[in-house]
Amino acid sequence: MGIWQPDPGETALTRTYVEFATGRATPVSGMRWFRDTERKDIQDELPGWPEGPLYTAHSAGGAAGRNVAKVGLKTLYVAVWGALTSQGGSVGPGSRARPVEDRADEVEDFPVVWAAPGTIARTLPWQLDPGRRDGKRYRTHAVVTDRRLLVVGLPYDKKHDELVDDEVLWEVERSRIGRVELRDFKYASDVKVVFSDGSWCRLWAINRDALARYLVYPLDLLGPESLTPELRNAVDRHIARAEAPDPVRPVVSRRACGHYLIDSPAPRPLSGFFGASTFAESVNSDGSELQPGELHPEDL
Repeated sequence: MGIWQPDPGETALTRTYVEFATGRATPVSGMRWFRDTERKDIQDELPGWPEGPLYTAHSAGGAAGRNVAKVGLKTLYVAVWGALTSQGGSVGPGSRARPVEDRADEVEDFPVVWAAPGTIARTLPWQLDPGRRDGKRYRTHAVVTDRRLLVVGLPYDKKHDELVDDEVLWEVERSRIGRVELRDFKYASDVKVVFSDGSWCRLWAINRDALARYLVYPLDLLGPESLTPELRNAVDRHIARAEAPDPVRPVVSRRACGHYLIDSPAPRPLSGFFGASTFAESVNSDGSELQPGELHPEDL
């Protein structure tokens, strides 16, 4: 199948490696659960899902919990930091440890799927679960377009990282995404995607900022005909800075904070490990570069 491509007239916005998140607090370290709205385990009810590991929360001071936490967090930190620094990604707000935002779902329990019967989150593919697939041989990427969110799967070989052969595993229309919440507990780079029916999932993403910025609905994209002369100049300046061998017209979006985001593919091949790299920058409405103190969280 090769690399997944959008339909004619559809705009691809970002692509990054994702998987279901993993607990970091000692009682739930290295674990994840799939719950209904009464906190009952539903993984045996999810259609087509193979059997996976069963987790039991540790006591807060248990030796097993401490050991799993040390090994799991060290491995996760090294893998994520190495990927981000080599690929130009950003940990974003999760680059600093944050306090517990939701004790029930981050310390006492760690659901990564929360779904009543018949809801969207129950349709997510099992391949997102690190406990059910071999991450050394198979990867899952989230692809966001102006029309939909997709999850694609691809065989992975670190010696041939640029050989991508996508399989579409799942997709949902953008209009069915209700909101997106960043989760930063203990250096996390997680994003909680809440669907319009109230179900949700918690994902870990290598480039969370790029994923979250485009999952906002509705998305205010501007075509070339909608740009002021000042913004067109800013786009031309951006293209020159990107230094791509085959430059493409960047995607320009208007942010709620009043700034404009200019984003284009970076001049490096698609990576099976990381996903797609982009070169993004925010400007003022007059096309001028942001000055110190003008940066807004939406500009990440």
